[in-house]
Formats: sequence, C-alpha cells, structure tokens
Amino acid sequence: MAKIHELSENLTNQIAAGEVIERPASVVKELVENAIDAQASRIRVEVQHSGLKQISVQDNGSGIAPDQVDLAFMRHATSKIQDEHDLFNIATLGFRGEALASIAAVAHVEILTSTDGQTATRAAFAGGVKKFQEDAGSAKGTKITVGDIFYNTPARLKYLKSPKTELLKIVDIVNRIALGHPEISLTLASDGKVLLRTPGNGNLKQDVANIYGRKVAEKMLTVENEDPDFTLYGLVSEANLTRSSRNFISILLNGRYIKNYQLSSALLDGYGNKLGGKYPIAVLAIEADPLLVDVNVHPTKEEVRLSKEKELSRLITSAVTEALMDEDEASPLFQLTPFKDKTQLDQLEFNLKPNVVDTRRPDDFQLEVSQVAEPEGKTDITNKKETESKETKETKETAEKKENKQEEKEEKTSAPEYVDLNQVREDDQYVLTKSWDQHVKEQPALPPFAGGEEAASPVTSKADQLLRQHLPALRLLGQMGGYLLAEHGGDLYLLDQVAARRRLEYDQILASLEKDENYQQGLLEPLVFDFSVYDYQKLKDQLPLLRQLGLEMEDFGQNTLLMHSYPTWLKGEVTVQVRELLDQLLSSRENDGKSLLKLVAAKAAESNVSRRVNLTGAEAADLLLRLQTASDPYRDASGQVAVVRLSQNDLSKLFKKGK
Repeated sequence: MAKIHELSENLTNQIAAGEVIERPASVVKELVENAIDAQASRIRVEVQHSGLKQISVQDNGSGIAPDQVDLAFMRHATSKIQDEHDLFNIATLGFRGEALASIAAVAHVEILTSTDGQTATRAAFAGGVKKFQEDAGSAKGTKITVGDIFYNTPARLKYLKSPKTELLKIVDIVNRIALGHPEISLTLASDGKVLLRTPGNGNLKQDVANIYGRKVAEKMLTVENEDPDFTLYGLVSEANLTRSSRNFISILLNGRYIKNYQLSSALLDGYGNKLGGKYPIAVLAIEADPLLVDVNVHPTKEEVRLSKEKELSRLITSAVTEALMDEDEASPLFQLTPFKDKTQLDQLEFNLKPNVVDTRRPDDFQLEVSQVAEPEGKTDITNKKETESKETKETKETAEKKENKQEEKEEKTSAPEYVDLNQVREDDQYVLTKSWDQHVKEQPALPPFAGGEEAASPVTSKADQLLRQHLPALRLLGQMGGYLLAEHGGDLYLLDQVAARRRLEYDQILASLEKDENYQQGLLEPLVFDFSVYDYQKLKDQLPLLRQLGLEMEDFGQNTLLMHSYPTWLKGEVTVQVRELLDQLLSSRENDGKSLLKLVAAKAAESNVSRRVNLTGAEAADLLLRLQTASDPYRDASGQVAVVRLSQNDLSKLFKKGK
C-alpha cells in the first residue's frame, strides 16, 4: 500500500490555480476585483498578446504595506474576513485568499504597491517562490504585472483557445465588471490600443453607451424596484431591441457578476411574448443583505446561492413589466388604446345594466300591407316547389341507401381476407411489387454487404429516393387559408405555401452565395453600425465573409463598421435585416464558411418570407412547378414541414374504409 503523505506547498498552489485560474481572463477578473476591494476609483488593465504574454492591472487603491506583501501571496491569507461569522456576511468581491497565490504558482508575477504615494515596495514571484523584494517609488495604489502564464504547466496551454478568443473573454469580463461599478473608471487596452474606457461618474447609461454603443443606450429603459430584502436598479432594452443570445444579459449581485438561470428567466418573463424568441439587452444591479447570499459555493464565485430566490424573481418580473408599461403609455399608439382594466370595467358595467339593448317590438308594431301581401301566383308556386322538393328528397335518400348497400356487398365480395403473394399489386398496401425480384438482386451490392463498409444511409428503393428529393408533377385543386391542395396519381398533397416559398428562397440565396454572384444595391450615404467591443472584435475578422455575403463593410474605428452596399436578396428595412444577419453570425458556433453560408441563407429566407399571401391560380401553379426542382421540397431550411402527402391508403384509414 502506498504511503500517505502531505502535498508540498508548491503542488497545492498549482492545484488551487487549476480551480481559480482557467485562462488569462480569470487573472484579469481576480486582479480587478482585488482593486475594487481596495477602494480604487481608477483601474487600468493592459494585456499583450491576449494576455498570454503579459497582463498588467494598475489601480489607485489603498495599497499593501511592505510587511504584508508576503502574506498577500500566501494561500488562505486575506484581510476581508476574520472569523466564521464574517464568512456568512461577505460584502467584498475577493475573500478566499487564493487569487495571488494561485496566479504566482503558474506565472511570473511582479507587484509594485504603495500605501501613501511616497514610498513603495517592489517584489517578484515565480512558481510560487519569492524572488526578491526592494524599496521603490510609486504613486498610491498597486500595480501587478503577470507574465508567461502557465509557463510551468504547459499541459494547460493546449486547452486555451485562439488568441482572438482569449482576448474576447477578457473583454467580456471587463465589460460586466464595468457595468456593475459605474462609479469606477475602467480602462482596457490590448497591445497598446484602448478597447474600453468608462468615465466613472456613476452614470450606468453612459457606461452602456461606451460598451454597447450610443444607439443601444438611447433605447434602454430604467428599472427600479425594492422590497424589504432586495433593492433593484438597472436598464433593460425596449422590446424591439433584441439579440439572438443571452450574452447581453448582465446580472450583478452586490457588485458581483453572477450566472443565475432563474433570475434571467424572471427577466424574460417581464417581457411576456414581446421578444419573439429572442433576448433583450439588460443590466440589473441587485443589492441584498449579505446574509441572504452564499457566494462561497464555487471557486470563481460566479455561482451563488440565494435564500429568497423566488421573491427576487417576482421583484425582477414586476419591475421589467412596469418599465415596459411606462414606455407603452408614453407612445402615441398606446394613448389611443384604453387601459385593459378600464375596458374590462366598462364591459362589466355594460353586462350588468338592465335593458341595455331592448330588441322587443313595440305593442303597436304592425307590418304594412305592402309588406304582407304576396304577389299573384306566388303562393301556388311556393307550395308546388315545396311538394317537389319533398319528393326529390325522399327519392335521393332511398337511392343513397341502395348505393351504400351495394358498396358494402362489393367490398365484402372483392376484398379477400388474405394477401395473395402470387398476385403483383401496384399500390403500397402489399409488400410485393413488380420490381421485387430486382430489388432482391440489388441488395448484396449495397453496404454493408459489399466490402464490409458501413451503411452511409438507409436502404431505400430508387423510387423512394426520387420521391424524397423531387416532387411529382402536381395538379392544383385549390387553396384555403394559406394552404394549397393538389393531387397526383390519386394521392392528395397539402402544401404550406410559406414553408414552400421559404425553401425556394433559401435555394436561390444559397446558390448566389456559393457562386459569389451577389447583386448589390449601393448606398448614397453609408450606414453606420455600432457594436460592443466584444462584437466589434469578432466582426473585424469576418469582413471577408461579409463581402462574400454581399455586405460591403469597412472598419471605421471606435467599435463602428460602415456599410456601403448590401445584397439585393435582403428585403424589408435594410438596417433591421443587416443587424439580424450580423447577430446570427455572432451567435453562430459554426466555424467553416459553407455552414455559415447555409445559416445566413436560412435566416434571410425566413425574414424575406414571413407571412402568407393570396396567390392567384397562375402563381400557385408556378409555385408547384418550381417546387419540383427544389433541394428538399418537403420542408424548408429550418425543418418546417412544407408538403404532406396522403395516399389512397391513408385516406382509407382516415375514413375507416374496409372496417
């Protein structure tokens, strides 16, 4: 049996680093949170090569005394809690005493700190070991420089993403910290270029403008609510300003960015059905008694446990609903519409009021003679028609009864109780067909029988394969409520015209994208699109793909792109369509260009064909004709069913024939 021994301090530090420091963004998060706890009003973050080469965080906080530097880099050493009572009453962001020790265990760290702005201390650590400490000069505050992260644990480097992705992670975490602390001026620079700068004047809407753009900030609504346990303040976007993912929802509890699905769902519930399957832009700052929050459930402290989560969820939902209602009341359209409660009250009063509408005729009401008198000969004609209709009705009923009895006799005599295997049938009620023997001969030549290869697709007949990809020539019967009725070979076909038109639109757009034959519409003045730093950095690398899509866009700086032309297959309001297309690209997880083209074509087809239209007979017939050559005529690009086929056998089962 192996002997039990205590792990070395260096090894335990590296294990702790694996829990706390996952990537360069984790280093930035821990250092910025320490700066906030030090009552800093200005924080500057600089990274080189996406933080893989160097990370520097400088603040103007309280600093660290010279005799406390060694303790700051020891595990479980902190100034933020004293006993077990403080553990359940945490009002700071960092308290576990693991950040600096974990960072120093896997990187080269240098600290320059001063408590009075006159004398300072400089020290260096590497691999968890202190290299030197000396006196220096510095302004009040602390500057920590981290270089060569994971230099002694190269196995962790292979789990990092591309430099671009790692930079976006840093941008995202700094954005959320800035939204949670608008009173602090935060600056983020990458390779000497400033990506974010907030003024630190406490104006949350101004921070939103710096992060997401001025146009987004103009459409943000103020949210305020409170109860005895929680105080809620923040900004939410109008219902018509949405994004395709939850990434734009930031929930901050006591200044700490957290991930909580129930609180996010409560935010969405406040919008009701106004979002249409999309997500708003929101920043919710929640202040709560620390006794109600347990933040010590995860090393990164992004997941917390709340004592009154349901009460907080109801508070968020009601606050968002009230903010949207106030916006609706301010709009001219809402002013023309009465309140729902007032409408219901009026309706109730109307129902309870007696004799609201008196439909009784007056006692002295009489028809005029001209209205009562019948024309000459009309009485005889009507009596004659009534007798004739009764006779014809009786004869029709007897004839129908005879026909039904005759059909039942024919079915009993013609339908055998067994299947004759020697008789070849054309319909799909029986197994054997004329091509049965031919299909049996073809089976050994198909996988997996041939060469032991795995079957790439289910074994189907040539007729089934042809039917799956191509629609037969259909004869239009009519249309009803946006659906087309057609027939072929005695089978009934039902077509959803919206899904069918979307399939044709998708094929047309995808073909033009793959052939790079986008016809473009030029603009007299370019359109300006503002983005957050996160989205801007992602889209800059996608400019060649955007040109292939027909969007001629160029980098204008300051998180802005200019569009000079757009493809003609974009219909409707250009700004809205382009924004939705770009959101689709940003939220997509597809990496290869072909998948992205299909995704864009599907989204464009869905936007271009959004409602049913009344088709003329010629238009409906043309739709059926074009659908024959579609890539998949039976469904659109999103999988929505476009064509339903009812065979003779299906119709017989529906009407319970033969039972």
